[in-house]
Amino acid sequence: MATQRNSETEQQAPRRAVETAKRFVSGHGESARAVVENLGRGGARIVLIGADGALGDVMVPDPATGESVVEQVEGLHSSEWDADTAAALTIGPGHRRRMAGPRAR
Repeated sequence: MATQRNSETEQQAPRRAVETAKRFVSGHGESARAVVENLGRGGARIVLIGADGALGDVMVPDPATGESVVEQVEGLHSSEWDADTAAALTIGPGHRRRMAGPRAR
């Protein structure tokens, strides 16, 4: 019975995750790509790439939930880290400094 309950909760997308993804899509060109990355015990990360090249993310409990979020958001399309997806991403100097951490400052 616990297995059945877990599979039901995996398919339910958290309302907050869906709303966050909807705001991202509407704020960055009315369409976006989504790459769901499995983080193991940490859950899953939905990497969002807007039509304008903006980068965002949403954390969810597992990859199945991530896929469910993608399916529920109009204008959000499931993608993989291929050449087209990577080329759609625009990373500015400020974001590069944040990724590099304190050593870059």
